[in-house]
Amino acid sequence: MRYGVTAWTALPLVLALSAPAAAQQGDIAPPAAEAQPLPAETQPLAAAEEEIAFTADRVEYDNDNEVVTAAGQVRVNRQGTFVAADQVRWDRRTGEVVASGNVVVVQPQGDRLISERIVLDDALRDATVENLLVVLESGGRLAADRATRTGDVTTLTNAVYSPCRVESETGCPRRPSWRILAARVRYDQKAERIRFERGRFELFGITLPLLPVFSLGTSSGGDGYSGFLLPELRYSRRLGAELSLPYHMRFGPNRDLTVTPHLYTSVVPAIEGRYRELNSLGAFSLGAFVTYGDRSSYDDSRTNRGLRAYFEGNGKLQFDPVWSLTGQLRAATDKDVARFYDVNRDDRYRNFLDLERIDLDSYVSIAGWAFQGVRQNDIQRTIPFALPAIDARLRLTDPVLGGRVELQANSLAVFRREGQDSQRAFAGARWDLRRLTTLGQEILLTGYARGDIYHSDQNELTTAAIYRGKEGWRGRGIAAAAAEIRWPLTGELLGGIQRLTPRAQLVVTPPTANISLPNEDSRSVDLEDSNLFALNRFPGYDRWEDGSRITYGLDWSLDRPGWAVTSNIGQSYRLNRDVQIFPNGTGLTDRWSDFVGRTRVKVGRFVDLTHRFRLDKDNFAVRRNEVDLTVGTTETYARIDYLRLNRNVDQAVEDLRDKEELRLAGRWKFHRFWSVFGATVLDLTNTDEDPLTIADGVNAVRHRLSLDYEDDCLSFGISWRRDYERLGDRAEGSTFSFRLSLKGLSR
Repeated sequence: MRYGVTAWTALPLVLALSAPAAAQQGDIAPPAAEAQPLPAETQPLAAAEEEIAFTADRVEYDNDNEVVTAAGQVRVNRQGTFVAADQVRWDRRTGEVVASGNVVVVQPQGDRLISERIVLDDALRDATVENLLVVLESGGRLAADRATRTGDVTTLTNAVYSPCRVESETGCPRRPSWRILAARVRYDQKAERIRFERGRFELFGITLPLLPVFSLGTSSGGDGYSGFLLPELRYSRRLGAELSLPYHMRFGPNRDLTVTPHLYTSVVPAIEGRYRELNSLGAFSLGAFVTYGDRSSYDDSRTNRGLRAYFEGNGKLQFDPVWSLTGQLRAATDKDVARFYDVNRDDRYRNFLDLERIDLDSYVSIAGWAFQGVRQNDIQRTIPFALPAIDARLRLTDPVLGGRVELQANSLAVFRREGQDSQRAFAGARWDLRRLTTLGQEILLTGYARGDIYHSDQNELTTAAIYRGKEGWRGRGIAAAAAEIRWPLTGELLGGIQRLTPRAQLVVTPPTANISLPNEDSRSVDLEDSNLFALNRFPGYDRWEDGSRITYGLDWSLDRPGWAVTSNIGQSYRLNRDVQIFPNGTGLTDRWSDFVGRTRVKVGRFVDLTHRFRLDKDNFAVRRNEVDLTVGTTETYARIDYLRLNRNVDQAVEDLRDKEELRLAGRWKFHRFWSVFGATVLDLTNTDEDPLTIADGVNAVRHRLSLDYEDDCLSFGISWRRDYERLGDRAEGSTFSFRLSLKGLSR
């Protein structure tokens, strides 16, 4: 019969045990010398003393030697420290507690100590252990020949640390991918830090030297620790061999700074830094990359050596449940510093601050935007910045004529150091009503009204005439009404559920001023399946699609167990013959629009195919052909992305260029831990598609190949990348990288 006892005493065992109680249970028959009542001084103390709880199969008490022995599935618990053993022996005179046989000590922080024999004090805190295994809460393991524990600090002799599993799934022993061997290890449980002395690093059985003294964290690092992170190795044609050695400084659990020196064999060194902070208002990050070298840009062939730098920052502050501030900063001293040093490969940098107020029925945004162009032909003084950009919306809570009403006010000012400046403001209202008929048709009614005011100057500096507008003050009124009907038809087909939804829309709007107003935000227009039924098929607000039209289309889907198909197609017809404002090649120039559609096929999680198209209304030529195909699993797959835009756009429209591009990527996991990845980007554009292109039909843009290994505690990879783009007069060339990540290491 098991004993369950809870005692309040600083002496954890003896006061909870009594030989008469053991004899009455009949588990054992102790000698007469043992069957004595407890001395008066061992009677239970006040409840204010520390609480000890334990259970055992049997208990023996040697009154002469003042030794208590609990045996058989002994379980002891004191202030969250749990001890499980086959036997626990407590010497009352020395205060020594010896746990033996399958001993497991679970500490309040979650760490586990495993051994065959552990000697503890009577408070179950300090201990001496032979052949110890410590299983950390973070998943790592420490094994040692001998260990002593004093308070929160455990000192281990001849220890081994690794987060790797030491047994296979079948229970067979396996060598860990990596481990650290040290003559002496000091584990501070409270600080969550492990300090190694005279340590060595072993990777796949190969021993590598390490510093005589180093440390690592077991979780978050407590209040903050600093130290070197794993180095990175890379080689490229431009930079030569590169060694990056990050140093991480933690100023607390919510703030840190990482400083990374970059050493190159072909150029001067660089230094990179990143600061991160999370506080009561939000989170933000600041980064910088600084070096010294040739700052000559694409359009300046002169040698101009000096400081070269790239800066970035982003963050969001939440002042209260509705007000927040979001920001992003990105800037560079010259056009190619970030790409040359592989910091990023973007072709323009966006900078903005956006103060927002969001609740259930309203939205306010007050923002400012600035841009830096880093493409070869970008002229910075002609690139605009917007300040302020204000947008406010209010949704009325009470319906109007059964529909929902949303009010909007918007203002935008665009400036250039050299070029056209323009300002815009408008106020509008939109009314939407949705109804279902008794036959199942869905009817959508929309009413829209808006008043605009514009001002612009230096319009002649804009090269594309269709974007200029007329200089000075201009006004415009917009009104539109739309009615759309959808009729979902559902039934069974081929063992699945089929949905066939014909839909038709009528939009009525009077002639609206467009060409006389500047166009800053509605330039990249193209007919797609996503905007076919939109009230205005121009993006932005500066252009409005006037004239009445009818749009019709068909949505179809089939869902079967294991696979599904969705598809749509549609076209629009303009009712008036007025001169249109859409550029040639957008699919919207004539009264009849082109046909657009999209089809998606999914076969379980193995095949995902999406096809988007636009067919010329006159000869059914393919003006847009876009295919995205993924075949395989998350571990082994192949991906094909193909895009061809054959729109025959007027060359004066700088925002709509024809192109043809093929992207291929694949990953093959040929072993449990090994995989190979490859990707390529090919520019198939020729002069027939884009007279301004320098491609000849098959131009490689980028190749990438990598060999990767990943198990439960380690991952590394060797990769090669070949870039064919040029940075001014510099060829990109090849880059080789080596990446190593040791799981289970905390900063």
